[in-house]
Amino acid sequence: MAEIAIWGVIAGLGLATFATRLSFLALLGEAELPRWLKQILHYVPPAILAAIVAPQLLAGAPGLAATLDGPRTAAALAGLAVAWASRSTFATIAAGMAVLWALTLVQW
Repeated sequence: MAEIAIWGVIAGLGLATFATRLSFLALLGEAELPRWLKQILHYVPPAILAAIVAPQLLAGAPGLAATLDGPRTAAALAGLAVAWASRSTFATIAAGMAVLWALTLVQW
């Protein structure tokens, strides 16, 4: 019985995801996005990247204050430098991950 409920939730979430993505295609079709919406959507990738990175940097262990040291901070600073220099979200992610992996491998 629990399996049926789980599969029902999975199917429902899949349909909800499909419906939200289809709604933009169905409502806009071949129409051009308004200029103000294009300007707003330009900031979505950096905002998502910041929302993913910030908790990893600022969240300390339970009951402890956050610390800004170690591989994650170095990777964030490298990513910040690349983002500032290149203005490329992909290059920022690639640089940050390369620094994080390298420092993790050498166990900073």
